[in-house]
Amino acid sequence: MSSEAQQTEEWADVTPDAARRLVTAAVEAFAERGYHATTTRDIASRAGMSPAALYIHYKTKEELLYQISGVGHRLALDMLERAADGGGSPAERLADAVRSFARWQAERHTTARVVQYELGALGEEHHAELLDVRRRTDGAVRRIIQDGVTAGDFDVPDVSGTTLAVLSLCVDVARWFKPDGRRTPEEVGELYADLVLRMVGAARPEA
Repeated sequence: MSSEAQQTEEWADVTPDAARRLVTAAVEAFAERGYHATTTRDIASRAGMSPAALYIHYKTKEELLYQISGVGHRLALDMLERAADGGGSPAERLADAVRSFARWQAERHTTARVVQYELGALGEEHHAELLDVRRRTDGAVRRIIQDGVTAGDFDVPDVSGTTLAVLSLCVDVARWFKPDGRRTPEEVGELYADLVLRMVGAARPEA
């Protein structure tokens, strides 16, 4: 799927079309320049609109970041909770969680960079709201790892520390992934699933 098609799919629920164009432009600008170095004029220009037109849909630049970050954080929460609540052994559920999350960081690397690395730029209320979503996301992975430890399938002396390491590994994909690199998003997902299972001392589930 092309980058343009991915963005269209990713923000399909954002309406009207002008608001969707602004979100897409903001993602590109924040990922390229960082939130603080990006102006509302930069965003409007990328969207082919006047700066005044932006304020019809978003009162502030921070509202745009909140829209982007909220979608990304809730998608991650849904993805990892589905893996945690799914069938199969802890190893199968952990592999599914990591495979999906790492692949998403690669497939949507531009959006993911904004979601993961610009959280601190949000206003106090929005930051607190999404920090809670992130805690629940961490909790889903921690639950899988704890299940594996309880079942005797994982050799993990520090469940919280291992959870942090697993999530950090996946999140970092957004920083280094390049579409023209040597690995596809699917290959990244498979590689990371294997690495994480080795990290927790589990056997690789059969495909």
